Amino acid sequence: MGYLLLILGLALFAGSHWFKRLAPARRAAMGDPGKGLVTLGIVASIVLMVIGYRSAGFVNVWFPPAFLIHLANLLILIGFWFFALSMIQGKMSARVRHKQLTAMKSWAIGHLLVNGDLASILLFGGLLGWAVGSVIMINKAEPTWERPANASLKNDGIAFVAGLVAYLVVAFVHTWLGYYPFPT
Repeated sequence: MGYLLLILGLALFAGSHWFKRLAPARRAAMGDPGKGLVTLGIVASIVLMVIGYRSAGFVNVWFPPAFLIHLANLLILIGFWFFALSMIQGKMSARVRHKQLTAMKSWAIGHLLVNGDLASILLFGGLLGWAVGSVIMINKAEPTWERPANASLKNDGIAFVAGLVAYLVVAFVHTWLGYYPFPT
């Protein structure tokens, strides 16, 4: 049952996010109340993914080598930095169009490197696929991109510190839940 909930959660997550791109007329016809329904769909999808992931039976697919923990942690930290760059405009954010989706891809790849079980591969691989698909859809619909002006190197540093703080908080929560993210 866990795998079914996980897959349903992933499908609802992608569908809720892509609804505006795949059915723009229907989404526009829903007006502002449609935002609430999309938000509800996203929240429900996250709940389904968490319950599905936590209740899925353990099926090992591959054994990740221990040295990948370092690369995974670096990619996840970069993901938090890029997410912060989506809110704090720096020089790096002027170079990367899809900062949040880049963050999601970096985060997902990092998790895929160190989790060889089927549920993790479905969850993180599915979210990676969603992020890649989202970039493709956005670039197709909006081929031009205006780079942010007045980008500041100082803001890159501020975004990095914000990303580092978020990374450490999430690492603490992982440790609290029993998933120690650092090599011993």
